[in-house]
Amino acid sequence: MKGVTSSKPAPARRTAAATIADVARHAGVSPMTVSRVVNGEDAVRPATRERVQAAIAALRYVPNPAARHLAGSEVIRLGVLYSSARSGYLSEFLVGLLNQASLSHVQLLVQQCGGDDDAPRQLEEARSLIAGGIDGLILPPPLCDASPLLDLVAASGLPTVAVASGQPDARVCAVNIDDYQAAFTMTQHLIALGHQRLGFICGHPRQTASSCRLAGFRDAMAQAHLPLSDELVVPGLFNYRSGLDGAEALLALEPRPTAVFASNDDMAAATVAVAHRLGLDVPGDLTVVGCDDTAIATTIWPELSTIRQPITEMARAAVNLLVRRVRGQRAGTHEAPQQDRMSFELVRRQSDAAPRQRPAVRAANLAPVADPTSEGTPRARRRS
Repeated sequence: MKGVTSSKPAPARRTAAATIADVARHAGVSPMTVSRVVNGEDAVRPATRERVQAAIAALRYVPNPAARHLAGSEVIRLGVLYSSARSGYLSEFLVGLLNQASLSHVQLLVQQCGGDDDAPRQLEEARSLIAGGIDGLILPPPLCDASPLLDLVAASGLPTVAVASGQPDARVCAVNIDDYQAAFTMTQHLIALGHQRLGFICGHPRQTASSCRLAGFRDAMAQAHLPLSDELVVPGLFNYRSGLDGAEALLALEPRPTAVFASNDDMAAATVAVAHRLGLDVPGDLTVVGCDDTAIATTIWPELSTIRQPITEMARAAVNLLVRRVRGQRAGTHEAPQQDRMSFELVRRQSDAAPRQRPAVRAANLAPVADPTSEGTPRARRRS
């Protein structure tokens, strides 16, 4: 047709896939260092590892599986067993596992095993994973402290990593933070703000991190020579519902505490909700802080001041630790279980402040005067 031209669109230019050399240049390291990070090897400084992982993500580098197979690497299959753990913690933890599993080219078999208290189901699912031929097992909280499970994996000789246990079992590997010191640090922070009457909501009694956090709180109070009555320490279960119950008990006290330290963010968020229902301003009337820095800490108002537990990094460390141990076993070496203790951070947001001071009016500054609307009725007037 006259005046009309037709042409096929030019094919899109394909971008060459990033190579290990590209990643090395981007991160400012050698290709061998990139290879060590991808393979989950231990001999890389944490800061360097983070730089390499950032470069891998920025360049969308994908190692060649065929090349890895030709190099003689065997598939590693890791099991992940979880119960009805706190959703905020678990979702962040699984993201970290999946990301590192992709980088390390390992297969993850993720299995739910009923409720936190369903020990028979937990053992059943663990035996099923072991029978299925997994090379290692990861146990996030609360299963990291489940004695029957730990007995089972220890007896089987299966490389296992318990994540976020306050007092890790010496028979398995562990990745955690210092829960005692984290709680001690947060309590010192509240005291430094000027709070002297502090309430504390405990975590689940069967999780060792709970007792460690309570001990850190108590010791910081004792070091500051501040009284701590039994009524100021209330039970909790690391869930929102128990946080509501604990907060209602604390805020019904007379006098009520000026600050509440909840053992995790879910219970701290519940405390904020109770405070709002009672007409209290947070942090004007009540400071509320938590622990873990899960998603809920930044999705409520005001955003929570909390202890940041590096959940994603802990998940990645668990994968790397297992990969090294599995490869070591395949090479005929057997090492004692090791513990990777990671750093925590106190993160201040909008839920903490110095206790509000309401100075009493001094009678000496007041003089009775006549009320202009009522004869002979005195009214206080400040002297100039």
